[in-house]
Amino acid sequence: MLSIPVLEELPTKTDLRITFLDEKFIRRELQKKQSSEIPADLFHFEQMTGVLGQCVWEDHPSLRSRRALYVGLGSTLTLEDYRQAAATARMALKPWSLRSVILTFPPVIPKRLSVSEVAQAITEGWVLASYHFDRYKKKTKYKEPRLSFLVADKRGHAPVVRGIEKGLLFVQATSLARDLVNTPAAFNTPKDLMESARAIAQAHSSISFKMFDETKLKRMKAGGILAIGQGSMHPPFLVHLIYKPKKKAVKKIALVGKAVTFDSGGLSLKPADAMMSMKCDMAGAATVLGIFSVLEELQVPFEVHGIFAACENMPSGHAIRPGDIIKTLNGTTIEIANTDAEGRVTLADSLAYATKFSPDVLMDFATLTGACLVALGEEIAGVLSTTGNWKKRFLQAAETTGEKMWELPLEKKYEKLLESDVADLRNISGSKYGGVLTAGLFLQHFVGKTPWIHVDIAGPAFAEKMFEPYIQKGGTGFGVRSCLRLLLS
Repeated sequence: MLSIPVLEELPTKTDLRITFLDEKFIRRELQKKQSSEIPADLFHFEQMTGVLGQCVWEDHPSLRSRRALYVGLGSTLTLEDYRQAAATARMALKPWSLRSVILTFPPVIPKRLSVSEVAQAITEGWVLASYHFDRYKKKTKYKEPRLSFLVADKRGHAPVVRGIEKGLLFVQATSLARDLVNTPAAFNTPKDLMESARAIAQAHSSISFKMFDETKLKRMKAGGILAIGQGSMHPPFLVHLIYKPKKKAVKKIALVGKAVTFDSGGLSLKPADAMMSMKCDMAGAATVLGIFSVLEELQVPFEVHGIFAACENMPSGHAIRPGDIIKTLNGTTIEIANTDAEGRVTLADSLAYATKFSPDVLMDFATLTGACLVALGEEIAGVLSTTGNWKKRFLQAAETTGEKMWELPLEKKYEKLLESDVADLRNISGSKYGGVLTAGLFLQHFVGKTPWIHVDIAGPAFAEKMFEPYIQKGGTGFGVRSCLRLLLS
């Protein structure tokens, strides 16, 4: 695992020193016309205002540092500002080949933030901005620069170390989710995804692993999972991970992820262009696996259940047809009006299975609807919930981690749009409007009275372009850091 040392004084020589400057600090120093912390020459740069993400380079500021980079923090100084600034600094180094970088920890931070939180945010921004998926590319000679934190105040040393350690674990979990999403579907079949879960359990004594193959799924009468998987040569699996802390668990939480390893649309076939990113349709399960990979290291006090139905939605002579009727795990029948609305069908069984363990809250993450993209765009997840307190805490966690989410309603009046003439439910609405809401209402039929949060990550799970300096093109690992923050709150 990556480590970032914390220093109390500047080394004899380093390639680059990075300093963060906020707008208020710069205005104050300009008024004073002098500063012991910033070279006076810096103020010759009229463009240096401290606006968030602004970068100003200076050559040979001292014998100990060959170059200096000053990065703007803006004026609001939220944790996301520190995260963005660190990521911007890392991106600014892309053209350079550097061996060592010293990042000066801000000597003054707002009283509403802790030193540990700021150190964690800076670590997340820097390391996530360094992420790249090059498993299938020729290796290059490029080496990641060696990063160290410089903390002048000895009293801040311990909390900075704690923040770095937690930040690295958050990044490790997010990077695993990104890797899983970025892996081509040919190398990430339902069995491969199941084995990824098994590997996490084998690496952690506090995590147990259960798997239900096609034979067991038939015995369970998990008709939703079996129906969607029947068109593929790769059989489906229901996976159940269980994390138990060393001490008595405070609460029990179930995390369910959509795990369609490739979604062609089935017989309701997608256009060719729309299939190009459909390896990402298992991003919900990737979020769950990323979280589970660090639960033990973070000593999460909750009992956590991770559940996903890994399957592939493919067209074939065995595939489910529009007009077919299936019976799910909880006995509800579904008329398949469109085979490309497959995720909610597999989630129906996954959610029903999760309720058997009586969790205090049930959360699902799913690349569920294109309607959520239409409503909220590419960077914002939709949240629908039947619980007030847990939802509030989760949205607060998301705001802190910089993962954008917006609450949407479970409008009861729209229930009638899911009515079927021949089954209990249709798998798509009878209207072309409000698709993200009716999908949520559909899923609600399978959670019973369990407090529930549904997170539609169809937009932010996979970036078609750079979203933020630390979220580049490809799988994003969206939801991992917010959920970990919730589990540690």
